[in-house]
Amino acid sequence: MIPRTHLKVLRKLYERLSGSNVNWVITGSLGFALQGVPVEPHDIDIQTDREGAYEIERLFSEFVVEPVRFKESEKIRSHFGVLMIDGVKVEVMGDIQKKVNDEWEEPVDINKYKRFVEVEDMKIPVLDLEYEYQAYLKLGRMEKVEMLRKFLEENKK
Repeated sequence: MIPRTHLKVLRKLYERLSGSNVNWVITGSLGFALQGVPVEPHDIDIQTDREGAYEIERLFSEFVVEPVRFKESEKIRSHFGVLMIDGVKVEVMGDIQKKVNDEWEEPVDINKYKRFVEVEDMKIPVLDLEYEYQAYLKLGRMEKVEMLRKFLEENKK
C-alpha cells in the first residue's frame, strides 16, 4: 500500500522529470511497492547517472537538504543527495557502484533493467525486481533478498 503523501511527491517528481532529459528510475521500497511487493515505503529512492543526479538537484533546488556529492561507503558509492518534498525524504543516487569481492563494479546501466508501471495515469520507471534481488544479494542485505525471493517465487508467470 503506497501512502497518499508518497504518490503526491511521486507526481511532482514525475511531472518535472518527464520534461527533462534525465534518465531515472524509482528503486528501493517504493519501486517494490509499485510492482506489487507488499511493503510500505518510508522514503523515495531515485537512481540515475552522474549527470542526472546533479540535474535532479538543479530541477528540485528548492527541496535540497543534502546537496549531491560523491559519497562512498564500504560496499556502495554514488553521487548522492537528499531532497525533502512535502515531508517525504527523496534520496538521489547517480552512477551507483557496488563493491563485490573487493572490486568496484561498473556503474549500473539502468536502461538494461528499466521497466514501467502505471499508477494514477503516470508511467513510472522502476528497476526490474529480479535485478533488485541480485543487487541486494551482492550487498548482503539478506532481509530484502528474502522478501524479494519470496515475492518473485509466488508471482512467477
